[in-house]
Amino acid sequence: MPSTPLRVAVLGFWHVHAGDYAQQTLDHPGTELVAVWDDDAERGRAGAERFGVEYTDDLDALLARDDVDAVTVTTSTDVHRDVIVRAATAGKHVFTEKLLAPTVEECDEVIAACDTAGVALVVSLPRLYHGYTAAIRRELDTGRLGDVTYSRVRLSHDGAVAPWLPERFFDPATAIGGALTDLGCHPVYLTQLFLGSHPDTVEAVYRSFTGRPVEDHAVVTVGYASQAIGVIEAGFVAGTPFTIDVAGTRGWLAYSDREARLTAGGPAYGDETVTLDVPADTQDAFGQWVDHVTAGTRADDNLARAVDLTRLVVAANDAASRDVVGRDALVGAPA
Repeated sequence: MPSTPLRVAVLGFWHVHAGDYAQQTLDHPGTELVAVWDDDAERGRAGAERFGVEYTDDLDALLARDDVDAVTVTTSTDVHRDVIVRAATAGKHVFTEKLLAPTVEECDEVIAACDTAGVALVVSLPRLYHGYTAAIRRELDTGRLGDVTYSRVRLSHDGAVAPWLPERFFDPATAIGGALTDLGCHPVYLTQLFLGSHPDTVEAVYRSFTGRPVEDHAVVTVGYASQAIGVIEAGFVAGTPFTIDVAGTRGWLAYSDREARLTAGGPAYGDETVTLDVPADTQDAFGQWVDHVTAGTRADDNLARAVDLTRLVVAANDAASRDVVGRDALVGAPA
């Protein structure tokens, strides 16, 4: 815990989680919220008023202030590289919403800028630190499932049809994508955790049920040299439970947040369906960031996973583009 609070400014209320991180800044005993910047004055002023701090429309002036030690970045995804590099160059520690940046090359630039400046950078990948994730990793690490052959992770909400998700989330220029690029990040990094960071095949089907210019639901399948298959599902058009399924040659695991219960079965578990212990969540990403700032350490695992996440999202978006070309060809083919 720092002897004096880490003074934090919010950079952007574009993302729906901006208020969550601002509240975490208020709630954490080692941090203090001091200011808000946003390139949209109306949005920024509303955010600043909500949390009782000042608003500024001058990012450079904010980053030059001695009473700002760190920033949370919740701007549109397309400006992450620019904003984070400017913050790092000004000596400010950075906690950022995913994606870290739209491309792997931009991720590398961001990380290099933070390393050069000696500031702590952490990306919000919250489900890595939840208890069910640790419990699944525990079962995988013991080898109890045998050879792992399959994983499926689904996360969806009804934000596009209720509708409560801001329309800016459907702007391809600023959001860099739709359901997969935003909500789908969580199933992506969990799949990479369970099966491996580098699949050798990536296929994707994106659709826009609401007719918006980006996908509002998506399915991505990834294949591995081990012959395992991962299925990644995300959507803005159905509020289904968050689910994880992992299967191997000796057993299976299933988690759903509807019951908040992890079950297992197969020969490894006596051919019975059993309920497994789930530990408490570990330190969340925001708390880890504060700890890294205090200790002067680098979030090596978090940053490596953030880059791998971007790599797979880019590959999925590319695969979806190929799918569109293929569908257009089929539609235009003679009967």
